[in-house]
Amino acid sequence: MTPFLQLLAELIVIIAAAKLGGLLSQKLNQPAVLGELLVGLVLGPSLINFMHLPLFTDRGVEDTVLHLAELGVICLMFIAGLEIELNELRHAGRVSAYAGVIGVIMPLIFGMLAALLFGYAATAAAFIGVILTATSVSISAQTLIELRVLRSREGVALLGAAVIDDVLVILILSLFTALIDGAGGLEVVIGTVLTMISFLAAALLLSLVALPRAASWAYRQPVSEGLTALVLIAAMLFALAAEAIGGLAAITGAFIAGVGLSRSHLREEIERGLRPITYGLLVPIFFVSIGLRADLRELTPDLLPFASVIVLVAVATKIIGCGLGAYWAGFKSGEALRVGVGMISRGEVGLIVAAVGVETGLIPDDMFVIVVIVVLLSTLMTPPLLRWAFRRNDSPRRAAASGR
Repeated sequence: MTPFLQLLAELIVIIAAAKLGGLLSQKLNQPAVLGELLVGLVLGPSLINFMHLPLFTDRGVEDTVLHLAELGVICLMFIAGLEIELNELRHAGRVSAYAGVIGVIMPLIFGMLAALLFGYAATAAAFIGVILTATSVSISAQTLIELRVLRSREGVALLGAAVIDDVLVILILSLFTALIDGAGGLEVVIGTVLTMISFLAAALLLSLVALPRAASWAYRQPVSEGLTALVLIAAMLFALAAEAIGGLAAITGAFIAGVGLSRSHLREEIERGLRPITYGLLVPIFFVSIGLRADLRELTPDLLPFASVIVLVAVATKIIGCGLGAYWAGFKSGEALRVGVGMISRGEVGLIVAAVGVETGLIPDDMFVIVVIVVLLSTLMTPPLLRWAFRRNDSPRRAAASGR
């Protein structure tokens, strides 16, 4: 088959399997995203190794699928931002700050201690702690959307905490590499801080002022789906700028763009135009792609003890750290628990940090395998744990808070 036909065949299988997996998961009273994640694990190199079957000979097709997956998470986080209002984020600011900061400190310290106990050198152990600080709330955001609690106090707080987490992780990584390399030192760190703060301020201002006006203009133009096209451009542009200019994760930029357009009177129209392509095509590819990138067979018996401890540390420190932060900032214990659970999932930021460590020789190659396992397992356990946490003390107020 030609490369294009191979791409069509892969997309047909991935999307169909994702939707069937999601349907089965819902019938078992679990979030649909859990079934889509498990489908990826089945299709991936851990079991079937679907994308490397003899039928698929063009490796560029696999890259295309993974790029579509990245576009999917950008659209997902844009929609999460679209459903959040700026006032809600502002009111959750104290909780988000406490949860984000303590949720970074605890994984850093306990990840380093765990690595030291297993005989890693101090520098490598410290970097392993840095890796565990990263959080990716795209899975949590989708689960909260399914549970219709994204706009609850806990949902808004953990989205804000995720932005703070992203900033802190990049800062810690910059500080760490500057100290190890001895190049630039404090000046590099200060420059990184100023760049990120400047970008966040400029991006938020631009999204709040310019994007609603641009959406109104596009809606009035005699162009088919002009509003949807502008929204997609805005989400991708802010995502691109976040990484290329601000040094942040692309999903942070997409989220900011969504928050800006949440103020538009066309918000429902925007969501109505974006949801079909997002949830019909891109997001299923993203969820399945997590399993497609993970190979559990690489986890050899000699790595299993340390991997088990690191997974335990990664999960516990986020639940306890972020939960304590939310509790100290005024949340009740049940609300704080939900924030902590929502911050468990690791993702692309953790993998990027780990890749930097391997490339610079700060950590051994087999550590990347362990990080992949942490990302996979923490991602898989987040949806059912979130559903459990929200059902512990459900109430009519929570349904009203969802804004649906």
